[in-house]
Amino acid sequence: MPYINISTSVILEDKKKLLEEISILISSLTNKSKRFVMAKLEDNCEMYFDDERPCCFLELSSIGSLNPSEMSRPLSNFVNEKMGIPLDKIYISFNDVSASMWAWNGRTFG
Repeated sequence: MPYINISTSVILEDKKKLLEEISILISSLTNKSKRFVMAKLEDNCEMYFDDERPCCFLELSSIGSLNPSEMSRPLSNFVNEKMGIPLDKIYISFNDVSASMWAWNGRTFG
């Protein structure tokens, strides 16, 4: 049930590979099965972050298992290495969602 939503102004070539790689990273960072990680990617977005240079916004939601101070660096490094976006052009939003507010397979987790 971790969900990563990636929006970026760059045009990406191998989106499926990138989605699989970020899913593996999210699984590792949250210590949750890759089977339950959902990843969404929107490239070539109209975005502005102080200027028109490439930028990226990540939204990571999960029921617990979030540690922003430990996750920020590996996520930023991933975006920098895979998309070529400078670290100072990446924002990350962490959302710890209550189990009663997250559903899968027709029912909530709590």
